[in-house]
Amino acid sequence: MQSRNKMFDDLSQLMTNAMGVAQGARTEAETAMKGAIDRWLADRDFVTREEFDAVRAMAQKAREENEALKARIDALESRGQA
Repeated sequence: MQSRNKMFDDLSQLMTNAMGVAQGARTEAETAMKGAIDRWLADRDFVTREEFDAVRAMAQKAREENEALKARIDALESRGQA
């Protein structure tokens, strides 16, 4: 009976170690894949989300300023024709 418990203990320890190794391999693979994807994206000159949002905000502000200037020009033109 004692040798049977020892066998189960050894098997349990082996499985625990195997799970630890598998988890480590998974983490290493994820890190390697993330690094490869980051390098690939950097080589493609894609913009970051922050850069995109900043440019979009600048474009929106420029549109609003253009609309305000157009309204002023239209008002000045209508005054000149009156």
